[in-house]
Amino acid sequence: MSAELSSQDIYLFAEGTHRRLHGFLGAHVIGGGVRFAVWAPNARSVRVTGTFDGGPADLHQVDSSGIWSGWVAGAAAGDRYRFHVETQAGEWIDKSDPVAAATCEPPSIDAVVADLDHEWGDEEWIAGRGPRLALDAPVSIYEVHLGSWGRTVSSSGRFPRYDEFAEPLADHVLSDGFTHVELLPVMEHPFYGSWGYQTTGYFAPTARYGAPADLMTMIDRLHQRGVGVILDWVPSHFPTDRHGLARFDGTHLFEHADPRQGFHPDWQSAIFNYGRNEVRSFLLSSAISWLERYHADGLRVDAVASMLYLDYSRAEGEWIPNRLGGRENLDAITFLRQLNETVYAEFPDVATMAEESTAWPMVSRPTYIGGLGFGFKWDMGWMHDTLEYLGIDPVHRKWRHGDVTFRSVYAASEHFVLPLSHDEVVHGKGSLLGKMPGDPWQQFANLRLLLTMQWTQPGKKLLFMGGELAARTEWAHEGTLDWNLHDAPDHEGVRRLVRDLNDLYASEPAMHRGDCDANGMRWVESADADQSVYAYLRLDPTGDGRPVLAVFNATPVPRHNYRLGVPADGVWQELLNTDAEAYGGNGIGNFGGVTTVPVDSHGWQRSVVLTLPPLGALVLAPSGTDRA
Repeated sequence: MSAELSSQDIYLFAEGTHRRLHGFLGAHVIGGGVRFAVWAPNARSVRVTGTFDGGPADLHQVDSSGIWSGWVAGAAAGDRYRFHVETQAGEWIDKSDPVAAATCEPPSIDAVVADLDHEWGDEEWIAGRGPRLALDAPVSIYEVHLGSWGRTVSSSGRFPRYDEFAEPLADHVLSDGFTHVELLPVMEHPFYGSWGYQTTGYFAPTARYGAPADLMTMIDRLHQRGVGVILDWVPSHFPTDRHGLARFDGTHLFEHADPRQGFHPDWQSAIFNYGRNEVRSFLLSSAISWLERYHADGLRVDAVASMLYLDYSRAEGEWIPNRLGGRENLDAITFLRQLNETVYAEFPDVATMAEESTAWPMVSRPTYIGGLGFGFKWDMGWMHDTLEYLGIDPVHRKWRHGDVTFRSVYAASEHFVLPLSHDEVVHGKGSLLGKMPGDPWQQFANLRLLLTMQWTQPGKKLLFMGGELAARTEWAHEGTLDWNLHDAPDHEGVRRLVRDLNDLYASEPAMHRGDCDANGMRWVESADADQSVYAYLRLDPTGDGRPVLAVFNATPVPRHNYRLGVPADGVWQELLNTDAEAYGGNGIGNFGGVTTVPVDSHGWQRSVVLTLPPLGALVLAPSGTDRA
């Protein structure tokens, strides 16, 4: 990839279709120096200063492109630099390079001329990664905030480097059966407490954990160990720090000038102007850079709902309708479709995932039929309904029975990921375990019930770190996980359950092949509100895999002689029982399996009679049917 500016680059940039601005903007080593280039069309002048000899160097305008560029002799990889931008009003502003490939650790605002050389060893992973994120694949994601997952407790208090994370993270993820990790934004961010969601470096990994080469080493090693990597990415808003994108050349360059369009009240941050061609090129290139430079397997796009609606979190009079008089952000819709078309054109074997919390139609449907083009969408409705349901005392659950069954109304409308993410265990919400009612035994049983509901329903799985440990306290970004819980009684049982659920999810075709198919699930019992019992079948749409029956008793009362119709004769093997002693339960169950009897029930001419453990879930399958 050439670092020289060409007329074609300038044309595509201005057209809003450039995919690789990082190839010619920013800092690039050329010959015995470095060429610097930055977009600042309304600046009176621009200089670059750094640790190279010669003091500040003036940049010159490149035709009428709005780009300022200049070559500095003697500058080299490793040099620190920043831009000095003179506004039309004569004010000088220190700005960090928007397209920098590397930065200094905050609070420094300096960028670094990066050495991006890395000899990748993940060819085998890349060649076969596409099927691992397919709609019918067992995708199980472990969501991680790097700093608090493994922060080093030492006299220096430093964070581990990216490459130091690789082996322990792979060990943990693989031991618990996850297929992918999803990293909270690793893009540079000045405020650590934003968890990366207030991004300033859209092309640079945060220097808190090391250099770009260290991140490459980490992802390379994870791939070699068989773990995929999904990166959180935030094109919805950006912070207003003086050195960042806001008012970059003294004008509202990346953001809308009118605060009714350009300022986000929830996050006190700026909103990108998606109608500006150069801004779209900037964001498209940022997305491509993480997939290309760092071999990421997917992007989870944050806060999509805030992009789609002009009145998001705004009262009447605080927003401007679109040209048709509606509240939809037409420019953002165009951008999101362009983003997904671009990503899948360049990397058809990766996936994009939308955090979208409304009923916007066809988020994960192709753009050619009117969709937004994402590969998957987070099912925020399932998360809210299920947590609310399991958060109430079991005696009241019969009045909220529909919280669990309602998902069937829309479950096949999108390609869903079922998330229990970081957002559910912060800001006073408590941990997953802490949300559960009852005494400690009931809390653990309810948590096991929650996780089994998540893993047996159609949809890909996502669990935030600490959920597998049954953390007692909510997540704190300044701390670290309580690894003492890893093998502690009851907590170890939850971790074993997560591992076994992942193994079951991967090994039973019916548990994953129908994740995004309307024929992947059939209710057996959905109306027994009085006893708070649910039962459904997971089915392999190809017909090859055996059916899997999931049964839930959401009360602390055992249910004996509970009859359910089933589609196959013979012995139904108990594949999993959340009340097993190995998980911290009491061992109430069905002695490993039950045999059908010729009694009609639930539309079938045969049935099984089960003992349902208290606050427990059973997963069964006919033992006479081979797995695909």
